[in-house]
Parts: sequence; C-alpha cells; structure tokens
Amino acid sequence: MGIQMSKKMFTAEEIEQLSANPYVKSVSSKGITYTKEFKQLFITSNQQGKLPR
Repeated sequence: MGIQMSKKMFTAEEIEQLSANPYVKSVSSKGITYTKEFKQLFITSNQQGKLPR
C-alpha cells in the first residue's frame, strides 16, 4: 500500500503563504519540500504517538 498523493495544485497566494513557513525549504505549484529540521521533528512526534494530521 503506497502513500496517496493529492493532485491539488497550489495557487500563487498559497505558494507565498507556504514559503513564509520556516519549515518549508521550497514550494511549487505541484508540491512542498520540507526542511531537515521539520522532517526530524515529524519523526520524533510520530514516534511519540502524535498523528501526522
């Protein structure tokens, strides 16, 4: 079972808002690349039982 990816395209306004997030390394209309720090925070939180929502 794979991860289902959204086919949503980000608008220019959404890209601008997402780019302001310190955990976002880069963003395009098709996707987000997160920083290493965010990925580590996510893994740690997930291991502690926090759901990824």
